Amino acid sequence: MKNPPYGILAILAASLIWGLSGLFYKALAHVPPLEVLSHRTLWSLLLFGVVLAFRGRLAAVWQVLKTPRSVAALTLAAIMISLNWGGYITSIQFGYALEASLGYYFFPLMVVLLGALFLGERFSRGQGWALGLMGLAVAVLTLGLGAPPWIALLLAGTFGIYAVIKKKVAAGPMVSVFIEVLLLAPLAGIWLFGAHQYGWATVPRPAGWFGNNWQDSLLLILTGPMTAGPLIFFSYAAQRVRLSTVGLIQYLNPTLQFMVAALIFGEAFTRWHAIALPLIWAALALYYFETKRREGGMRKQTVNN
Repeated sequence: MKNPPYGILAILAASLIWGLSGLFYKALAHVPPLEVLSHRTLWSLLLFGVVLAFRGRLAAVWQVLKTPRSVAALTLAAIMISLNWGGYITSIQFGYALEASLGYYFFPLMVVLLGALFLGERFSRGQGWALGLMGLAVAVLTLGLGAPPWIALLLAGTFGIYAVIKKKVAAGPMVSVFIEVLLLAPLAGIWLFGAHQYGWATVPRPAGWFGNNWQDSLLLILTGPMTAGPLIFFSYAAQRVRLSTVGLIQYLNPTLQFMVAALIFGEAFTRWHAIALPLIWAALALYYFETKRREGGMRKQTVNN
């Protein structure tokens, strides 16, 4: 597989949007996290529905919904992605964006670990060393800061479990995400109804924020494109670009998140972060070269066959 320019541009666009998304959610810091999450769910549902209808893929949604096993798997996936989205939004609002960025550095190695634990997948020696370095980075942060990096582990863990579940679901990424937000939509609707009618989690305001002013309303609507857009770009790139290239460029996401947290939000970058970050980068470098090596081995095997 070659790396066509449009595929590279697509994965760059996805990584840039994800990496700079902290700036967007910081602009909604005055809106309670569950209210932001509920809007993100409903506007994503609407946008994915329009895209799938335009592409004539709604029938594929129905086919998945007719399979109880797939619905059960996607229900668990929906819980995981909701926890991940909610955890990220909360971390941005409460000043833990730097720790959140570490979670997306941990993510690829978390998938390797979860694959070994739950799917019986064997990891190579190189991946084992990478996992060891990640564990050492977690230990450094735990000892230095006095507590484990719970937010980073939560984000990496929920997204990792989400990825493992999605490997077992026979549905395209947009179809499966549409079903996930469809399953979450009733809860989102109930929460927004309570926020607007009874002021749930909006003290001291008596009602929800949507409709209060056009700026907040527009930002809440844009949570849909902010969710769907990068996924569409990523799906496009994944079909056209080598896996190793996608993985390498995708590290731009947590790098930008880290820079936004430290340079724009002014969050504290301690000496313990300065020790842990090179360990994480070394782990990711090992992981990348191991992926590259395996990819080369698979190509050779295909040619020989």
